Amino acid sequence: MITDSKYPRICLVVVTGILALIFVSGAARAFAATKSSHLLRSSATPASSAPQDSAAAERDGQHDFDFNVGTWKTHIKRLRQSAGGAGTWIDQNGTVVVRPIWDGRAELEEIEADGPTGHWEGLTLFLYNPQAHQWSESYANSKDGILDPPTIGEFKDGRGEFFGQDQSGGRTVLVRGVWSEITANSHRYEISDSDDGGKTWQPNFIAELTRESADTAKSFAPPLSADAPEHEFDFELGAWKLHLRKLDHALRGSRTWSDFDADSVTRTIWGGRGQLEQFEASGAMGRIEGLTLRTYNPQTHQWSLYWANSKDGALFVPQIGEFNGGTGEFYGTYTVDGKYIYVRFIWWPKTAHFEQAFSADGGKTWEVNWITDQTRVKVDAGGR
Repeated sequence: MITDSKYPRICLVVVTGILALIFVSGAARAFAATKSSHLLRSSATPASSAPQDSAAAERDGQHDFDFNVGTWKTHIKRLRQSAGGAGTWIDQNGTVVVRPIWDGRAELEEIEADGPTGHWEGLTLFLYNPQAHQWSESYANSKDGILDPPTIGEFKDGRGEFFGQDQSGGRTVLVRGVWSEITANSHRYEISDSDDGGKTWQPNFIAELTRESADTAKSFAPPLSADAPEHEFDFELGAWKLHLRKLDHALRGSRTWSDFDADSVTRTIWGGRGQLEQFEASGAMGRIEGLTLRTYNPQTHQWSLYWANSKDGALFVPQIGEFNGGTGEFYGTYTVDGKYIYVRFIWWPKTAHFEQAFSADGGKTWEVNWITDQTRVKVDAGGR
């Protein structure tokens, strides 16, 4: 369970599992986020106006996405590219449900729409970085459950602009997302690409949203059958009390463990093909708020586990794996003291027991550094 003391689009790492990295990666993540944020601002701002713009960028934007919470009807226009490079716009209509996390400092958006190309389901994980004063947006399609690289940005004068990279026709391009025309009951979202370094932008996705209600309890796809592989993490649904043991100073020969307690709540998304777990702990190390987004890939029959911490709003590289014989094993990578290592998560669903281990020798040996035991408090944790 990786722990951290930033981060698109929801990897979404078992909460109890990934926590261990919280304690070993915070400084590096914070530095990277702050540096990236600074470069974005400085490269777009004339030197003469730097002090004024810098002050504006430092404003607290943690509630900038509050307008987005609720249930919405959406009309979407998507540019469908042909092999010859020409594009055709297609229309889709659907529903968007956005739920707040961490009192609004993060949000999970579920999307369902239909059109000429069929049915489409997706989700977007929004995370706020209080150090860089920026938001990230990470998107995943239910067809593979994999979060795309995030777009990152902020709001100014009621308009949000987010920037990143993407693939278009096999080429790497710049991508820009813009939130505009925001009112209490409507707003507009547009995605554009640029293959000339941002000199010109070609819109390819336009969504006009109209509020249906402030309710966030709407359910999309019906639950899957109980024996579907997408239900392998169902044992995690509900509210839990957690007892955690963390090895102090992993991979340094330490034999000293620290114990603490935590609470978690796990809700289902995509009719069972994904989950969102919220985690909270308080102790000698201070207060920790985290989340884990778990998404299932029906093509590979594997799960991706993404973890984020509210202190920096950064997503970790996902742990990916599957269940065999009643045990789940998930693998990923990380760095400790600048050294590249492997990370392993093992889940025993029947006993709600979890262990995280690190390997600094390419998987030959593993050091367990995080152990979690869970006690169920409530089976129904509020539905979706």
